[in-house]
Amino acid sequence: MKKTMCVILSAVLSAGILSSCVSSGNTASENSFGGGVFEKETIRILSGSENKELSDILAECSKKTGVGIEMTYKGSVDIMNELKNGAEDYDAVWPASSIWLSLGDEQHIIKHDKSISTSPVVFGIKKSLAESLGFTNGNVSVKDILSAVNSGKLSFCMTSATQSNSGASAYIGFLYALTGKTSALTADDLESPGLKEDISSLFSGIDRSSGSSDWLKEMFLAGNYDAMVNYESLIIAADKELVSQGREPLYAVYPYDGLTVADSPLAYADHGDKDKEKAFLEVQEYLLSDEAQEKIRQTGRRTSFTEDYSQYGDIFNAEWEIDTEKILSPITMPSEETLMKALNLYQTAFRKPSLNIYCLDYSGSMKGEGNSQLVEAMGQILIRENAEKNFLQAAEDEVNIVVIFDGDVRSVYTAEGADDGGLEALYSDISAEEPGGGTDMYAAAAAGIEEAADNYDLNNYCPAVIIMSDGVSKSDSREDFIAKYNSCGYDIPVFSIMFGEAEDRQLNELAELTNAKVFDGRTDLTGAFRSVKGYN
Repeated sequence: MKKTMCVILSAVLSAGILSSCVSSGNTASENSFGGGVFEKETIRILSGSENKELSDILAECSKKTGVGIEMTYKGSVDIMNELKNGAEDYDAVWPASSIWLSLGDEQHIIKHDKSISTSPVVFGIKKSLAESLGFTNGNVSVKDILSAVNSGKLSFCMTSATQSNSGASAYIGFLYALTGKTSALTADDLESPGLKEDISSLFSGIDRSSGSSDWLKEMFLAGNYDAMVNYESLIIAADKELVSQGREPLYAVYPYDGLTVADSPLAYADHGDKDKEKAFLEVQEYLLSDEAQEKIRQTGRRTSFTEDYSQYGDIFNAEWEIDTEKILSPITMPSEETLMKALNLYQTAFRKPSLNIYCLDYSGSMKGEGNSQLVEAMGQILIRENAEKNFLQAAEDEVNIVVIFDGDVRSVYTAEGADDGGLEALYSDISAEEPGGGTDMYAAAAAGIEEAADNYDLNNYCPAVIIMSDGVSKSDSREDFIAKYNSCGYDIPVFSIMFGEAEDRQLNELAELTNAKVFDGRTDLTGAFRSVKGYN
């Protein structure tokens, strides 16, 4: 949790290195391939973020088939929920794992689902650290990793189990290992004596979290962390970048008692359009062709457990312990009932608790629609029946700090734990405020960090500042914020959700400098909050 890169804030801010470096970080990013007048059809694919790595292959696919491809990238739970609601805006879905098809396809619209590639979910650990932990001398178990965390020798980054497939898959693997199950995990197993203590201890080693696997990799590269849990293919991509920067690569560790594999199924969402279905099948056929599968292997993904990968030694690099010869014995995913119970327990009891510092803009510029959007947003996480729909509910030891600001800090409210009364009272306090006055988000963020650092041991939390604003602040308190941020001594990301007539320059600046992101609450409010909650 100790801060590794924040002391450069003052120099960078003074130098004016600003928002050209950072996009607004919308929750559903998009890519389009094709678009020419000779297209047969255009298909819209809702995909996991890990498939951004295949952009060049998709562009070639569109060229070869004449089918336009529109990709929208969201998290696994988003894909599941879209399917539950009928996925009317999409012709196909491409999650990281088949479990999200099984959980989401309540309307039975899925057909033609086929795995495009596979990738184990592994630990990538700095090689020197892996050697010192003895992880390079043979098989490693989840309990070996737990022991390293408990001894204070290992910390890691991992996506949220309730927002991203890599996090969910790793988590289920941990549950199998810590309960000692070799047969299917059951709901009763989740009540096993000692499980909560063990899984909570393991998650206490998390430095930073993320709502998507691809951004976890980017966040890791931008920071200075010991390890991350991610797809083997993204560990490979990270290692290539680390080596190109002259930095130490990650050593891949495959926990033998809790290994999971993502099978990347591409599936058609049947809305009765035969032309779309034909176009989909052409795209799927190309992606499964020898030509495309060869290109997919070159990205660090496996296409078969029996494939000879010896010719890809520069990709599946033995120096990084990318081991294609190892016999993988992945766990079996549990039933839907057990999986949903496990995800709810992760969100409410097992995960490392969040410490959320919400800085809410009540300046005059937020009056009207901006303020209505902000209050609605807080209702998504503070009112339990809303929060439960998207795995946003508070954990037992969670802390929520709310800083109301205009030109100054108006008031600071705090709610601890998951008690509905305390959270609803917090929502009532927020709702009762009226916008008016100037804007100083820097003072609000500084006040929130001071409140957190003075009253809580931040080593025990995943802390984050979440600014909810139209993003236009007076700048004369920036230096005070920088001083407060640097003096706190912790790696605290400053996320933002934009409302009203948002200007993102200052918000992007803070996100860039604290290894965070900016989200647009005006276009996808639920997605923005689910993304922010996935990062802490």
